[in-house]
Amino acid sequence: MTSNPFFEPSTLPYQLPPFADIREEHYLPAFERGMAEQLAEIAAITALDGEPTFADTVAALERSGTLLTRVANVFFNIRSSDSGPGTDAIETEISPKLAAHEDAIHLDAALFARIESLYNRRDALGLDAEEARLLEQYRTRFVRAGARLDAAGQARLRELNAELATASTEFGQNLLAATNAATVIVDKPEELAGLSSAAIAAASENAKSLGHPGAWALSFQNFSNQPVLAELSDRDLRRRVMAASLARGFGAGGNGALAVRMAALRAERAALLGYPDHATYSVEDQTAKTAEAVEEMLGRVVGPAVANAEREAADLTAAMHAAGSDTELESWDWQYWSEKVRAERFSVDADALRPYFELDRVLRDGVFFAAGKAYGITLEERPDLVGYHPEVRVFEVFDADGTALGLFLGDFFTRPSKRGGAWMNPLVSQSRLFDTQAVVVNNLNIVKPPAGEPALLTWDNVRTLFHEFGHALHGLFSDVTYPYFSGTEVPRDFVEFPSQVNEMWMAQPEVLANYAKHIETGEAMPAELVERMEAAERFGNGFRTVEYLGATLLDWAWHRVPAPEALTGVDAEAFEDEALRKAGVALAAIPPRYRTGYFAHIFAGGYGAGYYSYIWSEVLDADTVDWFNDGAASIREKGEAFRRELLSRGGSVDPLEAFAAFRGRAPEIEPLLIRRGLVS
Repeated sequence: MTSNPFFEPSTLPYQLPPFADIREEHYLPAFERGMAEQLAEIAAITALDGEPTFADTVAALERSGTLLTRVANVFFNIRSSDSGPGTDAIETEISPKLAAHEDAIHLDAALFARIESLYNRRDALGLDAEEARLLEQYRTRFVRAGARLDAAGQARLRELNAELATASTEFGQNLLAATNAATVIVDKPEELAGLSSAAIAAASENAKSLGHPGAWALSFQNFSNQPVLAELSDRDLRRRVMAASLARGFGAGGNGALAVRMAALRAERAALLGYPDHATYSVEDQTAKTAEAVEEMLGRVVGPAVANAEREAADLTAAMHAAGSDTELESWDWQYWSEKVRAERFSVDADALRPYFELDRVLRDGVFFAAGKAYGITLEERPDLVGYHPEVRVFEVFDADGTALGLFLGDFFTRPSKRGGAWMNPLVSQSRLFDTQAVVVNNLNIVKPPAGEPALLTWDNVRTLFHEFGHALHGLFSDVTYPYFSGTEVPRDFVEFPSQVNEMWMAQPEVLANYAKHIETGEAMPAELVERMEAAERFGNGFRTVEYLGATLLDWAWHRVPAPEALTGVDAEAFEDEALRKAGVALAAIPPRYRTGYFAHIFAGGYGAGYYSYIWSEVLDADTVDWFNDGAASIREKGEAFRRELLSRGGSVDPLEAFAAFRGRAPEIEPLLIRRGLVS
């Protein structure tokens, strides 16, 4: 193939990929040529005579693989946001090849020898701070990838990596199919009592699109507790929804057996590399550094969180019994009765809040307004620029002085071809080495309203919109030389920190007053309703923390397995039950946020032994929110400091040193414990 839009850099603004020209048949040839080109570039490095230099080895390594990066950035975003049989087949073919390609680089003895030579002479090379860190990071990456193993060890490592790549692809594809298959079809309109008219209309449109005209379809998001459980009055329908949600990915030939196999392969790989288990291997290059540090932090949270949840359960049970029910509180009851208690105790009706949260107003007058308030930026929609799907919107981002920063793409609605959850991807990374500015995309899964109707959000949707834009800002504000460090290229247990901080703006009075306006009357949300919302949200702290900890400690159990033999004959559901019991979070009415069968973060993403990252990052987040609000300087001044010292630096400095640079000290856990109601 000679005509392929990936073969040359895009000529569109900011090198936005030319989505109008990209077809499925372009991906495989671009991947194949991209890998071949990079290996040729590596061979040219190792063929050089004389003593290695930073420029001819490390900088040259950074310059390699540009075609491969272009196609991979586009393909893996498409694979998550708009997949189909064609992209599934491409991913199945290319994933093990990409794993082998990475191994070919990391296990290249001549290349590692050049890096090791430079590392041993690093103090005499006259490197600046970013160059010195880049050399150190490459050397660490190669060692952790097996560069020091003998030939037999490297051969087995290649096999393990290929198997894991294939299994991860299979897990993700299984999950999308299982989630679509789990959709609950409702034939009787009376069963939908409790849903708003807009939600019922959306369910009707969903059923029609799935081939069930005249019915209503309740499709699932990727976590356990589905949003409709808070609204459906019909207890049996709630039970059906919860049962279908929790069963995803299990059964013969499903993701349960695949998870066992992946955990065993990771345990074997860790042992091969000299580590007692995958968790220890995984956290070594994170800010946590040790498995013991993670366990110590989680141990401080479990007991108080479970106690909070048990108090909440008692309140919900009392409300059920007072309403005439003689049943016990079950997982499918929790959200429904939580809303009842909130409505009674705090006079907050979640459904009545939606008209205040129209998507475009929240986006422009909330998310973008807050970014302007803190950082001085503005965004202008670019309808002339085409995204990868008709629903994708493109915005140009400008700095306070009017200079251009990059592009932001928003893909907000759920669809059968999109995986669950929400995420940010870079399509083009900022780098002075390549003179590129950032192009980033946020993906969400907001239920799409019927044509002509406004998209009204839940409070949780609002939080997700702010959260993901925090990731986008991390990419857009990047100001580094080397793409290795660009934007969100930071340790996994640090990457959620900037996005969590950005959630603070959703309830900040000036920001909230600017976007929370009734869709019909234009009236601002009453101040007393805001106060009641915040009080009502605190009521659910026990549930939210235990639900999260269940998933975190399940992830941790799968990856603390000391040897693959320990998983021989293991049943995934039995392992899960025992892991939750041992961790002290086996509450029947609070299933973990993700069960093994649909835990895409750890089995189809990069979060194996890393789901703890959210609460680890929240320690930094809660401490930073206190700093933003301490009144020592204006929000604009604080925003500039946060951007300058942390957001712009990406991975080019030690993350905790970047934190200390604006905070003036190391992070402290107390603000998190107070926020989550874990201390008085």
